[in-house]
Amino acid sequence: MRAERCKTKLFGVVLGCALSVTLTGSLWSQPAYPTKPIDLLIGYAPGASGDLTERLLAGKAEKILGQPFITTNNGGGSGAVAVTLGAKKAPDGYNLLGSSSTALVRVPLFNTVPYKWDDVTPIMHFAAPVLTSLVVKSDSPWKTLKELVDYAKKNPGKVSYSTLGVGSPMHMAMEYIAKQEGGIKWTHVPYQGTMPAFMALLGGHVSVQLGSGECVPYIKDGTLRLLANVGERRVKTFPDVPTLKELGYDYFNETVFLFAAPKATPQPIIDKLDKTFHQAMSDPDFTNLVAKLEFEPTYRNSADTAKYLQDANRRLAKMVQELKIPKSDEKK
Repeated sequence: MRAERCKTKLFGVVLGCALSVTLTGSLWSQPAYPTKPIDLLIGYAPGASGDLTERLLAGKAEKILGQPFITTNNGGGSGAVAVTLGAKKAPDGYNLLGSSSTALVRVPLFNTVPYKWDDVTPIMHFAAPVLTSLVVKSDSPWKTLKELVDYAKKNPGKVSYSTLGVGSPMHMAMEYIAKQEGGIKWTHVPYQGTMPAFMALLGGHVSVQLGSGECVPYIKDGTLRLLANVGERRVKTFPDVPTLKELGYDYFNETVFLFAAPKATPQPIIDKLDKTFHQAMSDPDFTNLVAKLEFEPTYRNSADTAKYLQDANRRLAKMVQELKIPKSDEKK
């Protein structure tokens, strides 16, 4: 009996060692991620501030990871098209999304979209805009936001404004001003990205544009006039330009730019990408670019970004409800 027990124990030890060797060999045989190019779908039109920053970080990251990023753009629907496509891709670490909190938490409040904010896994966020510009052409009759508002009140429907899409912070800002001023009737013209919306203003197709850092050179050379900053505080480049909050509108653009991956992407891959993009943020090329675009480098890791998005979704949903802004497909 004792001999049988000894044999059983010995068999268990031998089997355990064999399994250990097999598993260890299996783990060691797996190549380290990544082993091939990584597809990055950017949810902005080419040349937009988010596109420029994400392309730069991807360029720095590929040197760290040793594999190239294959980058494509789709700025439709304030980034909603890119999220819709990106969320359905294989969660293998080779399909990434460059996006913003706008596409994930704002757009679903204004449009019926086939995703929720948590249908993707945030990797990290890397920047937030300091300047969200409310601009007009320098030959327009409005020198202040008050003059624009007064004109819009007296001339319903004659003021048109362009943004990167329905549900964007810029769209919400104008809706907020309209509500606060007793229901201004002005026309929203959404475009598939910030740059097309910006070009619409330069081409004289709209009266006002709400955008980001791409307008800075045109303000400096006198082509455009900056009436207000929709950001949280004044910017150093234009210290005399007030924020919406300073003008009596309790609203500011709360947006972060981020990278994400399809839900169920393995956590070790998410962690490696998080670490890589965070390391890339320290490159002088990145810090110089964000300064030029009036962005602020900000970082949250994957878990903290997910918590931020969850909290933002709750707060913004409450604001939309209070403003009684219907979804676009509910408007008559």
